[in-house]
Amino acid sequence: MNPRLDELRTRAYQAPAKPGVYLMRDAEGQVIYVGKAVNLRNRLRSYFQPSAARHSIKVRRLLERLHDLEWIVVGSELEALILEMNLIKKHRPRYNIQLKDDKRYPYIKIHWADPFPKVSVTRRVVQDGSRYYGPYTSVWAVHQTLNALRKIFPYLTCNRTITGRDTRACLYYDIGLCAGPCIGAIGQEDYRAMIADLGRFLEGDTEAVLQRLEAEMRAAAQRLEFEKAARLRDQIRAMQRITEKQRIVSDTFADADVLALARDQDEAVVQIFFIRGGKLIGREYFVLENTADEPEAEVLAAFLKRFYGQASADTRPREVLLPQDLEEARLIEQWLRQQRRGPRLTFRIPQREDQRALLDLVAQNAAETLAALRARWEAERHRHTEALARLQAALGLDAPPQRIEGYDVSTLHGTATTVSLVVFEQGAPAKRLYRRFNIRTVTGTDDYAALEEALTRRFARWQAAQQRRGEVGYRPDATFGRLPDLLLIDGGRGQLNRARAVLERFGLADRLPVVALAKREEVVFVPDRPAPLRLERDDPALHLLQRVRDEAHRFALEGHRRRRQKQGLASALEDIPGVGPKRRRALLQHFGSLDALQQASVEAIAAVPGIPRRVAQAVWEHLHAPN
Repeated sequence: MNPRLDELRTRAYQAPAKPGVYLMRDAEGQVIYVGKAVNLRNRLRSYFQPSAARHSIKVRRLLERLHDLEWIVVGSELEALILEMNLIKKHRPRYNIQLKDDKRYPYIKIHWADPFPKVSVTRRVVQDGSRYYGPYTSVWAVHQTLNALRKIFPYLTCNRTITGRDTRACLYYDIGLCAGPCIGAIGQEDYRAMIADLGRFLEGDTEAVLQRLEAEMRAAAQRLEFEKAARLRDQIRAMQRITEKQRIVSDTFADADVLALARDQDEAVVQIFFIRGGKLIGREYFVLENTADEPEAEVLAAFLKRFYGQASADTRPREVLLPQDLEEARLIEQWLRQQRRGPRLTFRIPQREDQRALLDLVAQNAAETLAALRARWEAERHRHTEALARLQAALGLDAPPQRIEGYDVSTLHGTATTVSLVVFEQGAPAKRLYRRFNIRTVTGTDDYAALEEALTRRFARWQAAQQRRGEVGYRPDATFGRLPDLLLIDGGRGQLNRARAVLERFGLADRLPVVALAKREEVVFVPDRPAPLRLERDDPALHLLQRVRDEAHRFALEGHRRRRQKQGLASALEDIPGVGPKRRRALLQHFGSLDALQQASVEAIAAVPGIPRRVAQAVWEHLHAPN
């Protein structure tokens, strides 16, 4: 029984009878639940009524951990929904319904603001004049899609400044995967028309694209431009092969998303069929967690807010068919209209028999997807459990290391040195807990000193959290406020000794196991053990250590590259009139690298908040001035 419940009950009865959002925190100050209410007092009182014993298991667990309660009053239920969404995104509370493995999903991006738009894959949607198509759940599926479409629409991917006067094109032009605007093989108007066709194809408007290409092919043949006509013929055939696989599912509605839900224990799967022009052009599934004991309507509403709140407006349909009516549907529609992005979206229940049959088909796919995922999750859980048990035995630990921290150093000639911290929980990456250290005190190339600085800063943060634990209002960082069960360093005996020295300074040498994994021989260095530990190549314990080490290396290298790019961009901006620290920071945050800024048009630069057009013109001219 939570001893603070009586005090929290009193606070709940003092809440205002107004719309707002409430936050529930645990003893460490972490937000564990965010909710909204039309009447805060009534909603909060419901948690502490005598009937609370009939709460779901999830709510009972929430109340057991509840330590503090606060609320924010807003003007309307719509404002409460918007604030709730922002707070959930910020805090990722443990007991809110969430997308499993939530991350930025990949999109296909057409850089439409550029004179010659290129096509790329991104996980960030920004208001930069580009058009976005997605989201997709698999980046592999995105690249597979683009690999097929690039043969039909040979778009740009390089960072060249396109003048049409280059003497030679790249290899992609030679193999038919680029239209060659750099050498003038295609003009700007024709290139942009091709990219517009690619966008329409991604939106499902294939008939209009085929009709235009066929008209172009006939016109080219009449002008005796047989080579161009043959190229267009090949494009048309390739498109027809793709569109033949798109099943015609309805002649009663043209553009809609059809959703169905399947549930099993604590997880749920939402399956979406994307119908455009009456054809099924694609489908995706999304997994949600923390759904145990939640009504289906609550699960669906949570998904709709997350998915359509962040989905690209370029591919948003006019209607979404749902398996049941939702109390929040009209409120979510109103919220999406306020965003002023894309067509007005309506949620509705299918009435016609053919539409209900389509919904049944989507539901069947959702159930089959969930069953396949459940089998995979069970296999992964067994593999992680086995790996942790083998690692415990190999290192002589008291218990399986449920939380492992991995560290790696990345630098180039001593510049932009970065140390990564990655966290694995129960044998799987916990990416929300990853952190990087930008090294400040080390000059030149000294991996040992860089590692020492990072570890010192990490455990100083832990030490400060211990000293402040219990202070009113203090909320320790989820990464630094806890100790891992095992520390893994990328390196050999030297790195291990330096890490051990840091632990000794903080009094942790006897509490916190630490090992190092050397890349070349894949041997494990353990303190007070003269010879390294050699695990079998197929040992699950070694595979787990390698996964942590490789993830730390990837995360450090990614951070190091970003720092070098930003340093190069910052130095390139220092001498431009009218670009002071504030505007420099805005350009850094928006473009991230010198290459990205150099490829941007004046219009794209001027679209950055705080950058007037005259300054954008000055930036563009400075970056494109002859050496």
